Amino acid sequence: MSEFDIPEDEEIAAKPQLLPLDPWHRERGGRMVEFAGYWMPVQYEGIIAEHLWTRENAGLFDVSHMGQMEVSGEGAAEALETLLPGDISALKPGRLRYSLLLDENGGILDDLMVTNRGDAYYLVVNGATKWDDIAHLREHLPDAITLNHLDEHGLLALQGPKAAAALDRLGLEPASSDMPRLEELKFMQAGQFGWQGHLLGVSRSGYTGEDGFEISLRGEDIEAFADALCEQPEVKPVGLGARDSLRLEAGLPLYGHDLTPDIDPVSAGLGFALSKRRRAEGGFPGAQRILDLLAGKPVTTRVGLALEGRMAAREGATVWRGDQQVGTVTSGGFSPTLQRPIAMAYVELPCGAERTALELETRGKRLPASVVAMPFVPHRYHR
Repeated sequence: MSEFDIPEDEEIAAKPQLLPLDPWHRERGGRMVEFAGYWMPVQYEGIIAEHLWTRENAGLFDVSHMGQMEVSGEGAAEALETLLPGDISALKPGRLRYSLLLDENGGILDDLMVTNRGDAYYLVVNGATKWDDIAHLREHLPDAITLNHLDEHGLLALQGPKAAAALDRLGLEPASSDMPRLEELKFMQAGQFGWQGHLLGVSRSGYTGEDGFEISLRGEDIEAFADALCEQPEVKPVGLGARDSLRLEAGLPLYGHDLTPDIDPVSAGLGFALSKRRRAEGGFPGAQRILDLLAGKPVTTRVGLALEGRMAAREGATVWRGDQQVGTVTSGGFSPTLQRPIAMAYVELPCGAERTALELETRGKRLPASVVAMPFVPHRYHR
């Protein structure tokens, strides 16, 4: 853990950064691509094969590009509530919550996870926005609040129905007697664990819709831990491609695509991130606009779309109802699980009802589609 130091923009833009596991990915045949300022593996055996393996077994994702930080000091929860719409003060130790970093107009600057570790609040933010997030937090948090960027830590996500069995076999032990055992963790619960002399932060969470865990540990320890996981018969390394197709099937938005500063939480269907107390009291950025939208109706809404045929519609495809454009696709692709193309889009509110017939225009063609409930594939979180 160290005080963060924001690199110069020129240094970030000059060349992609290397993950702690960069050689490990390359040795295992990872096809590396530039993503969020890092070289990252997009696939190993193939996106569809890795997607289906994760649905049936356990996939190991390296998400060390994401930003990890701790916020501490007296009044840290209240300080975070001036920037986030969640009830951080009510978050019990060992619990985590999805939240949103909002601008003054209620636009979404980022989505993130907040965990109460007891002595600090642990935040995980998106890799592409982490430097902006750190700068925003540093500017708006009081001087008495300490913000530590855990830049020496990596982050792994072990996802799939056999993730718990594989991780349990490594013999992780609670770091203190008052912490739950690994098998006792339920969805959105966390703890700190020891493994062969290393301290791991483990949460039962993820971005695939499957049961699974996210594991934070020092970069110098991550290779040994990844090796130990991949020695388990249920576990294979999985790349960015399958992570994206899994999160799309799970109906989970991706920042920079389905979420941007031009999109508010209500239109995005993220009202659950606006805690009851905060709705009553306000006090978060853009509160009045957001509360007005909750009391009335947004202009657009995020919906799931099931397409007919085999041709997928990608981000940017336009959505039509007759001769009127009514929206835009923000995420789309072929679902390996459902064996059909699916998409997420923002459409005008009257077109957001389930079973509404629409068309998506892509490559000069109109593709028939209908509005369907999300998630496309049911979540299988361990509750």
